[in-house]
Order: sequence, then C-alpha cells, then structure tokens
Amino acid sequence: MKPMIFAALAALLAPSAHAATLRVAPGPDAQTRLQEALIEAKSGDTVEIGAGQFDLTDGLSLDVAKVTIKGAGPSATILSFKGQKGAGEGLLITSDDVVLRDFAVEDTRGDGIKSKGADRIVYHNLRVEWTNGPDPKNGAYGIYPVSSRDILVDKVTVIGCSDAGIYVGQSENIVVRNSTVMYNVAGIEIENSYGADVYGNVATRNTGGILVFDLPNVPKQGGHSVRVFRNSVVNNDTPNFAPEGNIVRQVPVGMGVMVMAHRNVHVFENTLGENATANVAIVAYKSSYKDETYNPNPRDVVIRDNVHGRAGWAPGFKGGAELAAAMGGRPMPVFWDGVGTNVSVREGVPVVTLGLA
Repeated sequence: MKPMIFAALAALLAPSAHAATLRVAPGPDAQTRLQEALIEAKSGDTVEIGAGQFDLTDGLSLDVAKVTIKGAGPSATILSFKGQKGAGEGLLITSDDVVLRDFAVEDTRGDGIKSKGADRIVYHNLRVEWTNGPDPKNGAYGIYPVSSRDILVDKVTVIGCSDAGIYVGQSENIVVRNSTVMYNVAGIEIENSYGADVYGNVATRNTGGILVFDLPNVPKQGGHSVRVFRNSVVNNDTPNFAPEGNIVRQVPVGMGVMVMAHRNVHVFENTLGENATANVAIVAYKSSYKDETYNPNPRDVVIRDNVHGRAGWAPGFKGGAELAAAMGGRPMPVFWDGVGTNVSVREGVPVVTLGLA
C-alpha cells in the first residue's frame, strides 16, 4: 500500500521536459499575481513563490493537475493572511498530483491549506501557524486533506489550530511523517479513513497529541487499518480552546494518543509521557447518533512496546478526579473504558479498565 505513495512522490518530483516555471515575487498586487499564476499554470508546471512576505487579503486556489507550488523555505516564503477578508482557507487544492513544498501559511481566518478530492497530493516542508497563539477564533485545521487517496504529509509544522493541526479525513492510503504539531487542540487526527501510517512525528503542547477517530453521519464510514508508531507524544498540556460544538471540544487536556471507535489500530514503539490524562486512551463514541450503519466501539486495537513516562496523574475527563483519588495517586498511563472487542494492551505499565461494556 504505502510504496504506491513513494512511487507517486518520485514521479511528481521528477522534472518534466516541457514544464515551465512561473515565478512570483512579493510586493504590490501580490494577491492578483499569485492567483493568476495558479490559474495560468499548466500540467507539469511549477509556480515558484519567492522569498519574502506576501500580504494577502483573500484565499488562493488551484484546480490544475500535476502542478508544483514551491517556495524558498517555510521561514523564507510567508503567505500572510492576517488581512484576509473572507472566512475561507488560505490555499485550496482540488486537483490531483499536486506538490506543495517549502513555504509557510500564517493567520488564515479559516483552514490553512485544504485539499479536497485531490489524489496523490504531497505536503512537504511546510509551516502553518496562527501567530497569536491558541485562540478559538483561529482556523480549525492547518493541513487538511479530505476525500482523497494517496496522501503524503512530510516535514510539516503546524501551530495554533482550534481543531487539528494535521487532519486527514475520509481518505485512503495515507502517510503522515516527520512533522511537528504544537499548541493545537489536536495535534494529528486521522478520521474515518482507511490505511494510514503516522510515524516519526513530534506532538507536544497540544490538548491531545494524536487522535484516531471514526464518527457517525459522514459519507465515508468504518475507518480501519491505522498504525501510529515511533512518534514522540509528550507534554500535551494546552487547555482545550476548541469552539463549543466541535467534536474535539470533548478531548481532555493531557491526552497522548486517543483511539475512538476505530478498527484495526496499532500503537507501538512511541515515546509517551507527561500527559496528565493518559498516554493512551481507548474509548467508544458516547454521544447520541441516528446513523444505523455506525459502530461506536473500538475493535482490533493493539497497544504494545511503547516507552512510557509519567501520565494519568490528573485525568481531565468528567469523573477523572474521583478516579485518580480511587487509584491512590498511582499512575494511569493507559486507559480503556472497557467497551470494544479484541483490545490488546501489551505494556509493562498500569492499565486502567473501567469495564463499562
């Protein structure tokens, strides 16, 4: 499965004999000139965004396949949307075989970079940030591929999202690697998706580090086959600042890795610690729903061979203080609500099971 992504990446990065490079420099009319380049680009072309700050007032979009959008680096090429007038995303991609690399997006009113129905997309060496810090008025998602196949998110930094820093939803064949997520509500979220590898990432100072969710009432259901491995998920201690009504508003502060209602999830060889609620939590979806096809329970979940630091001393969920008192101050690195089937925890640390099934 995953070799397909890397083969696609190699093909996308290979130069085309007939490719053109459309260069855009910062300065007056940057909004118009940059959007014109994205409209005029043809398959195989590169839109090269120069070093400097681009002060933009509206979102950008690309609907041409096989285009590379390239900057001079995430600290050098900055697309600033601080003056954005609308509420949309900073950059919207709706075409296949697109490479986004080497630039930053700051202070969008909506999502940072969104791709919808865009297969074989690459997000590489990017930064998305809300420079005012955690705020419920910040955009929901930083990197946001949805309804797509063959997604690579690599060497990306996201800071300050009011929902998830890197969110992949209703998609298939996904790799999220070598990225850093900080001061978001959720660092990385894989939702209602099939076949994802999440590895080599640093998730710190979020409300929750890495979430694997399956939710009702969406077109693509039955999320399965996710591996979360060799990540550093530590010190997730930012109070939840998601707007009321968002599903991630329910994530308690101090959550490391959370698996909810998903199937065939393996969490292994991660470094976990200083997460006040739990390093790992396995839970059922408990809100009301009317979707008869939805299964709210986790199934076939394996937690193994992780390195655990301190965790679970101050659970942030309802009843957490009472549970901590009942435990007499003992740590609770792994928490399972007891609902679900074939849940296996093979760790040398305490596991709290509530037995709610």
